[in-house]
Amino acid sequence: MASTTVPIPTRVLVLGMAHEDGTIHAGEVYPVAAACGQTADQVRSCLRRLTAEGLFERQGSGRDALYKATSTGTAALGAYLERTRLAYVQDAAGRGWDRHWHLVGFAVPENRRAARDALRDRLLLFGGAAIQGGLYVSPHPWHKDVRATAEHLGVSEFVTLASTDDLEVGGERDPRELARRLWPLEQLAQQYQSLLERFDWVVPGLVEMKDRKERLPDSEFLPMALAMAVAFADCFNRDPLLPPELLPRPWPGRAARDLVARSRRLAVALRKSPGRPALFRIFDEAVEALP
Repeated sequence: MASTTVPIPTRVLVLGMAHEDGTIHAGEVYPVAAACGQTADQVRSCLRRLTAEGLFERQGSGRDALYKATSTGTAALGAYLERTRLAYVQDAAGRGWDRHWHLVGFAVPENRRAARDALRDRLLLFGGAAIQGGLYVSPHPWHKDVRATAEHLGVSEFVTLASTDDLEVGGERDPRELARRLWPLEQLAQQYQSLLERFDWVVPGLVEMKDRKERLPDSEFLPMALAMAVAFADCFNRDPLLPPELLPRPWPGRAARDLVARSRRLAVALRKSPGRPALFRIFDEAVEALP
């Protein structure tokens, strides 16, 4: 199990306590963090970092503090929700590609290097892949997000957008082979497979508890939920979420998402505590809202 004393689990936990309106109530975070082995100092440090990064603004102090998402924070939370929906919708449909490649080219001057680097980082965050210097591609219709990013960075005049159904890179035109060359799919598949092997006991164990009519205390539910969320986030945040048509089959990312969703549903149903759990409530709402 991943250590619960490094910053990443704390950040996943704190953001996982966000309400649908983008607020985080400090008084709700501390007891959940304690149940997961996180200290109050770790929580305070994480909340300070989220504020310093411009993602949240604090109102009040101590355990009564309320952290409200800024426009940047709201966009980050929204992007996570949209990625979650996209992943599960594609999994359910078994498809998601219109057979068009969407290209972004840019030539930002050296004196705007910081903006250029920020644009490149955002393109990678959106799941794009570099074809060559200053030219990126995605199978998803990402031009609206790219335009917004370029405008925010003040580099719109240096950006070119295009779409095509006929892409050739290094003499290769086959879409699935292009995807294999442009994105690190083998490495990502290995990461997902490791997650599946690490948590393969969860669903059978929960089913056995259900058959024995046992209940799951939060002292067990919360650490398990956090451990799985941290491991899943490590894979999911690296995943470009390519349409199924471009992925090897079977794709372990789909199995991993199914494992997370099934584990979550079973564990929530077995909780001793009444009501919806506060931790990762946004994930629950996003998955429940899927058609």
